[in-house]
Amino acid sequence: MKQKVINNIMQGMLGSLNNVQLERLKEVLEHAFFNKQVSEAQEENDSSPANEKLLDGFISAKRIEGCSEKSLTYYRTTIETMTDKVKKNVREIVTDDLRTYLTEYQQEKGSSKVTIDNIRRILSSFFSWLEDEDYILKSPARRIHKVKAAQIIKETYTDEALEKMRDHCETQRDLALIDMLASTGMRVGELVLLNRDDINFEERECVVFGKGSKERMVYFDARTKIHLQNYIQARTDDNPALFVTLRAPHSRLTICGVESRLRELGKRLEINKVHPHKFRRTLATIAIDKGMPIEQLQRLLGHKRIDTTLQYAMVKQSNVKLAHRKYVG
Repeated sequence: MKQKVINNIMQGMLGSLNNVQLERLKEVLEHAFFNKQVSEAQEENDSSPANEKLLDGFISAKRIEGCSEKSLTYYRTTIETMTDKVKKNVREIVTDDLRTYLTEYQQEKGSSKVTIDNIRRILSSFFSWLEDEDYILKSPARRIHKVKAAQIIKETYTDEALEKMRDHCETQRDLALIDMLASTGMRVGELVLLNRDDINFEERECVVFGKGSKERMVYFDARTKIHLQNYIQARTDDNPALFVTLRAPHSRLTICGVESRLRELGKRLEINKVHPHKFRRTLATIAIDKGMPIEQLQRLLGHKRIDTTLQYAMVKQSNVKLAHRKYVG
């Protein structure tokens, strides 16, 4: 109870004192309340903004920054799950509350370290915003450091696997779809938003809308150009979408539709883990392997941070050896 009174006083003085003065005030209050009994006759109404109001403010700030609605929903759900479990006003949450929550969440859900670190990152962003907006003195997430996870080398498609998929496509659409993913490295969400008019066949390029509604240019090879043209010319529908369902009314193909089709193809050909994102990772690895500058690959893939690009690209050990001989030995 004493700590709650101290916290309330500190919160009330945030706009009037600087950090050094606030720290001194805290020391004085803790000394004054030492060996003192503080009781509460009845619960008073909290005049501070409710958790929901603060969360709404945070989400609005993130929306202005350009976060997608999908990301905003993930942020809101993650923070609401935490507040429902901790059962405190967010202005009174301390570091131990968050550590306990993350530990129990991992134990109950059996979540990976990557998942726990994603939750930690979102909570840290939320409390940092509360600190910046002067709702709290100091973020309780500041002392919770990044969760270290083992670096797992994720699989890429071999040249043989790619050719096998191309050779066994049953429709022109699937062949064009696989080539488009393999040669551009675009996200599947970007692929399904493309329209026929977005494709510049002369320059073999198209504009896609990536995360945060950011535009970028991607490029495809000559083989993809031919297969795309063959597919479009063979269509009888008038849907503007680049890729549509095989059956009438030939509606725009969805992410789930692409994933399902590729999964079926992989199962039929006995190729392990066939999914759209693996094409993106494969292109990144091939590009790095052939000497493409990482900054250019970052722009091609539409990554905000170069660290993300490096996680996608797996450099072959044999090339590391050759590079050592060339530049060092």
